[in-house]
Amino acid sequence: MKGDPSGHLFFMATHVFRFGRRTYDLSARTHIMGILNVTPDSFSDGGKYLDTAKAVEHGLRMADEGADIIDVGGESTRPKGGEYGEGAEQIGAKEELARVLPVITKLAGVTDVPISIDTCKAEVAQEALEAGAVIVNDISGFTFDTRIPEAVARAGASAVVMHIKGTPKTMQLNPSYDDLFGEILGFLSRGIEVGKKAGIAQMMVDPGLGFGKRQQDNLQLIAGLSRLSALGCPILVGPSRKSFIGAPLNLSVDERLEGTLAAVTACILNGANIVRVHDVRAARRAAAVADAIRTSL
Repeated sequence: MKGDPSGHLFFMATHVFRFGRRTYDLSARTHIMGILNVTPDSFSDGGKYLDTAKAVEHGLRMADEGADIIDVGGESTRPKGGEYGEGAEQIGAKEELARVLPVITKLAGVTDVPISIDTCKAEVAQEALEAGAVIVNDISGFTFDTRIPEAVARAGASAVVMHIKGTPKTMQLNPSYDDLFGEILGFLSRGIEVGKKAGIAQMMVDPGLGFGKRQQDNLQLIAGLSRLSALGCPILVGPSRKSFIGAPLNLSVDERLEGTLAAVTACILNGANIVRVHDVRAARRAAAVADAIRTSL
């Protein structure tokens, strides 16, 4: 049992997960999920890795920098409103597969770092798993495409169950909560039950920072992250370069490294098992220090 910075106590459950050829004790230290967007319109790195060779090179670079998981995404979830303008356009499964499959296939052939597919389409999930991915990162918590849990279970893969309020197009248009933690815990609990009924053995939960959240919601979620441990799953958090970091700093997306590392550290001290980031090397170093602090409590 450990204490969080606010003085609350929470249990550090043991989470030993097998991802492909690697076994991780997700409770032993913070694990790093590196972001690999093969999209033209992601809010931070859209267009940088559309070329398959460049995407694979970046994936391998993240592995060398200490990424424990490489999360490949082919459809942007950039929301409508604020600094993001009209938001990203939805694409079909065929186009999404054309972007991600060559990258996953090549990466799976040259590294044993587990590959995650960031998608909310069952067809994409299934083909990505067949190509070498071992985790499905579903931003909708199994609500956009109810066939995803079956595809994950059939492949013997793992899943990230994330909370979202609305859709990528609507989620940042005046989101509100009567009970922030109650609603998110309820949503994630339902997703876990759906996954269990389908036969998924390994699931992680993600509160969905920036996905239908106001500035204060994101900050409260990080401060109270340990409350998600009641769900009994490893906690994954993705604060990297998001607008709630840029707001207090008044900085653009490409100037948010220090703010991201501060948020990563806060997430770890409040119970995160995995952090999803763009800047792997810096996050790995920050996590090592945060882990040393956390384990001393």
